[in-house]
Amino acid sequence: MQFTDTPGSLSYRFAVEGMNFKTAGSAAMRIKRLLLDVGYEPQLARRAAIIAYELEMNLIIHGGGGQLAVKLSPDFIEIYAGDQGPGIPDVELAMQEGYSTAPPQVREMGLGAGMGLPNVKHWADVLKIDTKVDEGTRLRAIVYCTQSK
Repeated sequence: MQFTDTPGSLSYRFAVEGMNFKTAGSAAMRIKRLLLDVGYEPQLARRAAIIAYELEMNLIIHGGGGQLAVKLSPDFIEIYAGDQGPGIPDVELAMQEGYSTAPPQVREMGLGAGMGLPNVKHWADVLKIDTKVDEGTRLRAIVYCTQSK
């Protein structure tokens, strides 16, 4: 479930390293700055940055790293995250606020509270998750430029 470039759109990709908390959030901040620089409304940039941050943290904490990407068009902002981690055994459970499989050392840092995927669902207009246990997870979130939350 990876997006492809289409005419009139711009795509940017970021490699995310697993368990590297020194750079955590840097891709999301770059995405927010990029959105503002090219002229997206601040509220849209904020929504996309929240989604990107939550997905970036999931790649760091759960996915063993992976790829975070954003596709920009006049009509929507699409954010993609993909990893080759353990996959999500129960997506419905993972979507519940407060449910977390974060390891103790991550929780001790104040992270892994079980709000990542629920936050993505809240801020995205469209959310699609493709996951297989022992094969990884691919997630696509879309924010439409004509709607606001």
